[in-house]
Amino acid sequence: MSDTRTRPPTAAGTWKLGDLTVNRVGFGAMRLTGGVPFAAGGGAGGGSGDRERSLAVLRRAVELGVNHIDTAAFYFSPTRSANELINRALAPYPDDLLITTKVWPARDPAGAFWWAEPEQLRGQVEENLRQLGRDHLDVVNLRLPPSRATGSLAEHFGVLADLRQAGLIRHLGISNVTSAHLAEARSIAPVVCVQNAYSVDAPGAEQEFLRECGELGIAFVPFYAIAGARREEGAGAAEDEAVRAVARAHGASPAQIRLAWTLEQGPHVLAIPGTGDPDHLVENVAAGAIRLTDEEIARLGSVRRTGE
Repeated sequence: MSDTRTRPPTAAGTWKLGDLTVNRVGFGAMRLTGGVPFAAGGGAGGGSGDRERSLAVLRRAVELGVNHIDTAAFYFSPTRSANELINRALAPYPDDLLITTKVWPARDPAGAFWWAEPEQLRGQVEENLRQLGRDHLDVVNLRLPPSRATGSLAEHFGVLADLRQAGLIRHLGISNVTSAHLAEARSIAPVVCVQNAYSVDAPGAEQEFLRECGELGIAFVPFYAIAGARREEGAGAAEDEAVRAVARAHGASPAQIRLAWTLEQGPHVLAIPGTGDPDHLVENVAAGAIRLTDEEIARLGSVRRTGE
């Protein structure tokens, strides 16, 4: 097997997200704070040494060629904020760096979630601007709450569309959504990306939605691509045998194979694996160079089908 450890993010190709071209292997900032906000009790933080390591991971990601970073103002712990880490580590920002953030969810100082009313979204956008030290946001995703699984996003998305017209936001996306939500959002303003949970364990309906996004020229950006159905349990939980077998064949880790399979689902699929570990960062970037056979892609796809 060829050594993929030093292959750059460009090995997986690129995609034009709005008006910026990004490498398909990006970086998710959620785990830099030492906790997982959506997990029960998530958000616990470490000490100053962990902060320095988080800063080093961000700088190393850019050195490796990562130019798409996903973050949010509600990614924070008692000691660290993902947005402020990004600002500290990377400002002044490289011209080709695209930072995506998300609004609608928020957390109080104790870490408890609350969901913004439409009139509160501008404040959330301005908070992201302040923390990141920018005068505009490249991409803002409207992240829907579970209670809106079948509801309308029009009122909230309309506010973001107005902020886009005002120049505070360059491009809009939506997250944790359905095909119906996408159609509704596109009737209000252009949508450049959909960010949903997706992995080899994903239900068939999500696979169809991924294909629909590709047909529309919209980026599909999975979260939990490595953890899959385990979600907050992370990549260390018990792994499916099909994933382990393909990993052995490539001399790769199961996490790398999950990322490689995700990228095989279409040129419009962008990966944003997150980690606070410098070694895992290098492995995640290297996953973009792994090429799976048609048989391996089908075998991994069976994990999704049997999990429905």
